[in-house]
Amino acid sequence: MTSPRITERLSPDQLKRAAELLRQGKLVAFPTETVYGLGANALDSQAVESIFEAKQRPHWDPLIVHISDRKMLSQVAEVPATAETLIAAFWPGPLTLLLPRSSAIPDQITANRPLVGVRMPRHPLALALIAAAGVPVAAPSANRFGHTSPTTAAHVLDDLDGRIDAILDGGPTEVGVESTVFDPSAGIIYRPGAITAAMLSELLGKPVQTYQPPPQQASPESLPSPGVGIRHYAPRATLTLVRDQEEMQERLSKLLGLQERVGVMLPFGWASPPGAVVFAWAAWKDPEGLARTVFAGLRELDSTGVAAIICPLPSASGIGAALRDRLEKASRRK
Repeated sequence: MTSPRITERLSPDQLKRAAELLRQGKLVAFPTETVYGLGANALDSQAVESIFEAKQRPHWDPLIVHISDRKMLSQVAEVPATAETLIAAFWPGPLTLLLPRSSAIPDQITANRPLVGVRMPRHPLALALIAAAGVPVAAPSANRFGHTSPTTAAHVLDDLDGRIDAILDGGPTEVGVESTVFDPSAGIIYRPGAITAAMLSELLGKPVQTYQPPPQQASPESLPSPGVGIRHYAPRATLTLVRDQEEMQERLSKLLGLQERVGVMLPFGWASPPGAVVFAWAAWKDPEGLARTVFAGLRELDSTGVAAIICPLPSASGIGAALRDRLEKASRRK
C-alpha cells in the first residue's frame, strides 16, 4: 500500500515546481488535451513503480510515455518510416504509437513487451512541463485503476489525493477521452480515440483495422494490448446503456419500480425523465461535446449516490467510436 503523501496543488505558474518533482522521481498529475495523466520520470524504474502503487494498477497493463520533442523520442523508441508519416500528420496530438522500445525503457512500462506506447501531447501545459522536466514522462490516466477517467483536477483529487505528490491544475481537458492507440506495423487500432480509423486510413492509403477482443473471456496478460478486453472507465454505480429515449424511459421505470435511485446522462433536447437524477450532457448531434463531458457526467452522477446510471449509446461515427468503446467497457459487469 502507498504511504500517505501530501499532495501539492500547483497552478500553471508553478510549472517549474512540478518539473522539479518529476526530476526527483515524484508523481505529478497534469492535464493533457485528452484526460489528466499521472506522470513519473519514464527512465526511472522506481518512479514508474510508484505509478502502479498509487493507481493500484496491475503490472500487466503497460503505460504510455509522453515526450515533448524528437530528442526524447529517440531516447525511448525506434521510429519506422510509417510512424514518421503519422508523426508528421498528428503530433502533437491525441495519437499514441506503438513503437519498438529502446533499452532505456524500464520493463514495467511495457509489461515486458517489445513495443512501447509513445505520444506527444497537444496541451501546451503538458508540453511545457515535459520540456521543463527534461525527461520523457510515463503517464496513464490519473485515477484509480478501472475507475472513470479524470478530466479536471478535482476528479484527480477525488481518486488520488494523498497518494501522489502534486497535481498541476490546467482546467478541464479539451477532448475528454483517451488517445487513440495505434500499431503502425500491424495497422491495428487497439484503443479508439479522436484520431479515427478513417483519418489514419486516408493518410496511410490502406485500410486500418480496429482490434476486436476474442469472444471467450481471455486473461488480460494474453491480450495483444492490455486493457482492450476488460471492464474499465467504470463509475461506482451500475451503468446501463440504451439506444434511444423510449428504451431509456423503459429501463428507468423498471429501476424506479425497484426503488433504485437512478441517474441519467441526458442529451440536450431530450425530455427530462421524472424521478431521475439528471446530468445535462451535450447535444446528441455533437459527438465532440458528448466525448468532452462523458466522464465528468458519470462522476457527477456517482457523487449523488445513485445506484444505477442510464446512458444512451451514441453512433459509432467519428469520435463516437471512442465514446462507445469507453461506455461499453464501463458497463461490463465485474
